[in-house]
Amino acid sequence: MRPIFAIALVAVPALAQRPGTNTDETRVPAYTLPDPLYLLDGQPVRDGAAWRERRRPEVLRLFEEHVYGKSPARPPAMRFLVVETDPRALGGRATRRQVRVLLDGTEGGAAFEILLYVPSGVPRPVPAFLGLNFHGNHGVHPDAGIRLSRSWVADGPGVVGHRATEEARGSEAAAWPVERILDRGYALATAGYGDLEPDQPGAFADGVRARFGPGAGGPLGPTDWGAIGAWAWGLSRALDYLETDADVDARRVAVLGHSRLGKTALWAGAQDERFAMVVSNDSGEGGAALTRRCFGETIEAITSSFPHWFAPRFRDYAGREAALPVDAHLLLALAAPRPLYVASATEDLWADPRGEFLAAKAAEPVYRLLRREGLGVDEMPAPDRPVGGTIGYHLRRGPHALTAYDWEQYLAFADRHLRSAPAAPSPR
Repeated sequence: MRPIFAIALVAVPALAQRPGTNTDETRVPAYTLPDPLYLLDGQPVRDGAAWRERRRPEVLRLFEEHVYGKSPARPPAMRFLVVETDPRALGGRATRRQVRVLLDGTEGGAAFEILLYVPSGVPRPVPAFLGLNFHGNHGVHPDAGIRLSRSWVADGPGVVGHRATEEARGSEAAAWPVERILDRGYALATAGYGDLEPDQPGAFADGVRARFGPGAGGPLGPTDWGAIGAWAWGLSRALDYLETDADVDARRVAVLGHSRLGKTALWAGAQDERFAMVVSNDSGEGGAALTRRCFGETIEAITSSFPHWFAPRFRDYAGREAALPVDAHLLLALAAPRPLYVASATEDLWADPRGEFLAAKAAEPVYRLLRREGLGVDEMPAPDRPVGGTIGYHLRRGPHALTAYDWEQYLAFADRHLRSAPAAPSPR
């Protein structure tokens, strides 16, 4: 394997080290990254055709086999049921639409719900942001018209036994500045990740993995999909719906996620090239951060705490990261040539901000090969100084969170890249 290159960096403020993990840059081991522009057989990738036809499919397959598992195609019987439309939602600011995605085509079968807000007073169809939420659609905004989730939801305010109560409304609103997104001319579509797959070990029988695709019915094999794969698959099914909604321009949908759902957004964007833009917020290990740095969260830590997120084989690389045939820069490169934004936070050393920047930098050769600018800088920027071309990056001051500051950068990035419709996307 060929080394990438050395990069000069500014310091990131330190946090107290968690037991058994490294947050000391002087203890980062020497490592070599797989070169994105060389095939496994050693042949160089010299042009865009070789990337698209040979190297990209090879890298995607490696992530399926060693990290996330292989996801199934769209269910042939899937259909959509619009359960509510309010053209005067939020005081007339938006049309609110709520849609049940009937994955097997039956109202009593596997399903999840999409909450969609479309801005009023702007020409339609509009570009959109699509992302999963942690606490159910009712947590995104205190809007009393949002249907209360009846699925598993993560613990939080107003949640009892992983079920939402009325007190849970708006509990996640700080991460979803709905009015600001609408005022900028974007639709917002979201769904609860627990609708698709409960986020806890041993809950396989209660999610979509038990009903669709590899491993359905169990037990799971070493390369069968984990929960991140299930959540990413749900994002593609939500995009399937948006392609049918005349108010949304499905050619201009940005997929976005925070933390574990940032990993999910990256994997969704890697598999499904219909997403026009990909955004990772503080996604860390198993997402945008370089695994080989062994800084902050590691394969050992993440697969011990969250074994259900990944294909079972990923656990085999705990403590032997150099043997993993991929790393985060290759995951980011799978977004190319589409706009990609990676964000970190100064207090979030567990997610390895430096490793996230380095991964974005190491994905840049693929963007350059495809005649895109890429990241465009060599040094990690100071906090709150966004940088980038077709790859964007910022290091925000503060903790692990999705904040209004982050959203302002994503909206500005979308203004640059999504305001003119891209070429027709590849079929899924």
